[in-house]
Amino acid sequence: MVARETGEHGAAGLVSDRVLTVPNVLSVVRLIGVPVFLWAILSERDVLALVVLALSGATDYLDGKIARSMGLESRLGQLLDPIADRLYILTTILGLAWRDIIPWWLVAILVAREVFMAVVVLRVRSLGQIGLPVHFVGKAATFNLLYAFPVLLLAQVSEPLQAWAEPLGWAFVWWGTALYWLAAYIYVLQLRDLREYRARAAAAGHAA
Repeated sequence: MVARETGEHGAAGLVSDRVLTVPNVLSVVRLIGVPVFLWAILSERDVLALVVLALSGATDYLDGKIARSMGLESRLGQLLDPIADRLYILTTILGLAWRDIIPWWLVAILVAREVFMAVVVLRVRSLGQIGLPVHFVGKAATFNLLYAFPVLLLAQVSEPLQAWAEPLGWAFVWWGTALYWLAAYIYVLQLRDLREYRARAAAAGHAA
């Protein structure tokens, strides 16, 4: 079955209701790696943690590439992919804060953004839509953060690596955090547009 979804500007796109697809399997594999990664980072097995993160990044790229090129975009994939991204970001920042590599106030800023977005998503679902279209700023923010924390973790492996990895990692952190909140603001604008679109559609329906 194929469902018709309304995009950011009201354009319709086709999204499948299929569950068993290659992109969805890759997303599930990413999710399975989350507890492995958390155990590795908390037990200071940094090389294993970096390997899991690298594999997660590779599968993230592949599932998106396959979904778009083969027409396998699905509702489940739209749900699983951002969940996996957020779980890796959350487990990474908690692990790094636990080991005093990053400050807890940074964790609070990023977690506050997730709580804020959870409220936005609940509002979107109350309007009868699963989620909002992913935009470039959101992707850029996730890209920065998914690279920032592994680079900071890499800085813990050896002193020669620390000299360049630590400043690079923090540069990604600041850019990613700023873009993360900017993306949240853009999602709020999308929510406003969705509410206005639904209101106009309802008004047109009553008029007919």
